[in-house]
Formats: sequence, structure tokens, C-alpha cells
Amino acid sequence: QVHLVESGGGLVQPGGSLRLSCTASGFTLDGYTIHWFRQAPGKEREGVSCISSSDGYTYSADSVKGRFTISRDDAKNTVYLQMNSLKPADAAVYYCAAPIFTHTVCSRTELVYVYWGHGTQVTVSS
Repeated sequence: QVHLVESGGGLVQPGGSLRLSCTASGFTLDGYTIHWFRQAPGKEREGVSCISSSDGYTYSADSVKGRFTISRDDAKNTVYLQMNSLKPADAAVYYCAAPIFTHTVCSRTELVYVYWGHGTQVTVSS
């Protein structure tokens, strides 16, 4: 079975940092574009950052650009989201997702992504 598991969430003060991990089981992430999404209470889920498989292209939403960095270590079957200078507005459940096909481009359309993790909670509060 295909599983994505997020980890690394927690409580952090404003200005702090966290590194989220998205680890795959049942398949290899090598070849898959991975997208991080987040959903805060009462808000729609939004795309945060994406990394393609083929050329290492990355995309980040304007709201996190310059603060969040996405990377991948295919040898560890893991994609990371380094989050710095966290703000209360970043508090949400963070999900990683993968499309059904390999070697696709980063898409902001959620329907493209069929494999989802259960999410990890990020709380930013003093």
C-alpha cells in the first residue's frame, strides 16, 4: 500500500523554525512531484510549496516565499519543508501529497494529487 507520512510538526514561538518531513512507504518518491499543502481551522486548504522530480524545480506560495524551503532526499525517500521565521498565520495542519503519475510538473490543483498523508499540526504561538 502507498502511504505518505508527515512528521515534524509541533508548537513553536513566532520567529521560530520547524522542519517537516514527508516519508513514503509502499513506493519510492524518486520520480514523483511532491506538494505541501496546509489547512488552518475555518479556511480552505492551500498549496504551500512543491518540488518536482525531474529537474528539481521548486515553487513556493507568496505567503511563505523566502521563509520556507522545500527539498528532497530520494535516498531517504523523504521530502522536507524547512520553515523559518514562522508566524501565527502559518499555524495549520500540513499535508504532503503526490500525484498518480511520475515525472509531472508542480500543479497547484489539488485534484492532481491522489496520495495524501494524514497531516502534521503546526502551532505558532507565544
